[in-house]
Amino acid sequence: MATNIGIMDSAYFVGRSEILSWINSTLQLSLSKVEEACSGAVHCQLMDAAHPGIVPMHKVNFEAKNEYEMIQNYKVLQDVFNKLKITKHIEVSKLVKGRPLDNLEFMQWMKRYCDSVNAGAHNYNPLERREVCKGGREGGKKSAQSQASTKASSAPKSHSSHPTRRNEVPPANAAANQAAKRPSSSGGPAYDEKITELKLSIDSLEKERDFYFAKLRDIEILCQTPEIEHLPVVAAVQKILYDAGNDGTAMAEAQAMISSDHYEEAEGLSPIAEVSEERSASENQKRKNIVNPEFDAAGITTPRQRLSDISNVHCSESPLI
Repeated sequence: MATNIGIMDSAYFVGRSEILSWINSTLQLSLSKVEEACSGAVHCQLMDAAHPGIVPMHKVNFEAKNEYEMIQNYKVLQDVFNKLKITKHIEVSKLVKGRPLDNLEFMQWMKRYCDSVNAGAHNYNPLERREVCKGGREGGKKSAQSQASTKASSAPKSHSSHPTRRNEVPPANAAANQAAKRPSSSGGPAYDEKITELKLSIDSLEKERDFYFAKLRDIEILCQTPEIEHLPVVAAVQKILYDAGNDGTAMAEAQAMISSDHYEEAEGLSPIAEVSEERSASENQKRKNIVNPEFDAAGITTPRQRLSDISNVHCSESPLI
């Protein structure tokens, strides 16, 4: 049972047209967009089709227009998930807004789940089950009328060819009117599909924007930590974050700040090197004095010279002797 489906699963690569045809054929509805199922009532009935009798259909509202009414439908769906021990998280706050991408992803998951439990293997009457719901009867009538209108619109097309056969050359005004009507009839669905694709791309771009904004906000909070906010590297990062231009000067200034900091550190270390050199020179001089004790650079007599001087004193004619 596919209760947990990864984001890279093949279920999330099913197109909108396939999803819509599956919903309309399973529940006998006439949805034209996936986001029309944002009220949650369609999801409840799909679960009822997969597990007959487990969904309290009398609590489902097919006329839900406001968010609080939609939330009640999603509460019913969540209770069904809890009964079946399904761990799928329902993002109600996003689904009720009717955004195409969010509703498409959740409906793709619904299709994969219903296919995994062999939905449709039993006889299921969606119209009869919707009669106990609020607004279910009107929804059934609308779907039946739409199906009848599609059949009726397809039938006259086959008979409309006979008048054209009788009048082989239509009038000029009629031909001009037909040429003017053709672009509008053929361009409508194409424009709708293009608008839906643009909405999906906008939703994906908004998600990407929110992701990178959250990353930059985390970096900003980290730079404001008292222990590191005075470091030159942090100042350089803030320089890039708060720069409003696109000329690249902020990057150059940040690199200059870091390089100047390294230069100051190198200058601060140079006096230590000079002191060490002076100490080494003095130590070498002391070693030379220790190795040559008989040498006296300042004129101080050595022990041998003192002995010679004493002997000279004894040999002289001093009055003390």
